[in-house]
Amino acid sequence: MDAPYLSIVVPCYNESENLRSGVLQCLYEYVQAQPYPCEVVISDDGSTDDSRDLLIDIIAKWPGFRLQENPHRGKPWAVWSGIIAARGEIVLFADMDQSTPIDQVERLLPCFDQGYDLAIGSRGRERANFAWYRRLGSAAFLILRRLLLLRSIRDTQCGFKALRREVATELFPQLEAIRDTEPAKGWKVTAFDVELLYLAERAGYRIAEVPVEWADRDLAKGKGKSYVTESQEMARQILRIKMNALKGFYDRSSDEI
Repeated sequence: MDAPYLSIVVPCYNESENLRSGVLQCLYEYVQAQPYPCEVVISDDGSTDDSRDLLIDIIAKWPGFRLQENPHRGKPWAVWSGIIAARGEIVLFADMDQSTPIDQVERLLPCFDQGYDLAIGSRGRERANFAWYRRLGSAAFLILRRLLLLRSIRDTQCGFKALRREVATELFPQLEAIRDTEPAKGWKVTAFDVELLYLAERAGYRIAEVPVEWADRDLAKGKGKSYVTESQEMARQILRIKMNALKGFYDRSSDEI
């Protein structure tokens, strides 16, 4: 197989219901229809349900699809593991549930021809199947985050982002979630997107924020999500990023970190 132009990294943690609904079939059909070479890396985050077995069966006969197996360390680590395994010039990480359909990558890819280094999906205000309390929490998060970081970016949390591979391999090792070697317990996402974009902005990389279609399509029931706990941790992490910046933490070399 020729070196792919696009690598699609899909983190997986207890995604049984989504997998059974056929989300990967949509991804396979899209990839097969493209005129450029693509690969898909499914990066399993130590799933405790039958996701791994389902994945092995589903992708067994699909060229360009690979399963990357990891111990459970949270979504940021699963994404990073997938990026390490990726070979494409451009790396997209996208959620398994296809809340942002894979064809929306067509809105992101032209940004790289225009000189951008990162292209991120932006969900806008109208978000189908988005519960009222999540709308409220999202608005509060936006206000807090914009007061402290990334004032020019509206949506940091859409799980649909593309980067030049060399940019991804430079920035991800600097993330708090990647430096943390402690095993994860249960569902762990964190606000790693914010830190990633902050580091990119700080390094002078050009970031394009692009409107994409989005609707909550997540069917998975085994993730053990707690919206309140997750929101509190994300808010704390925003504050940590700001404090680290004020203390000069990001001015240190990678060896010092």
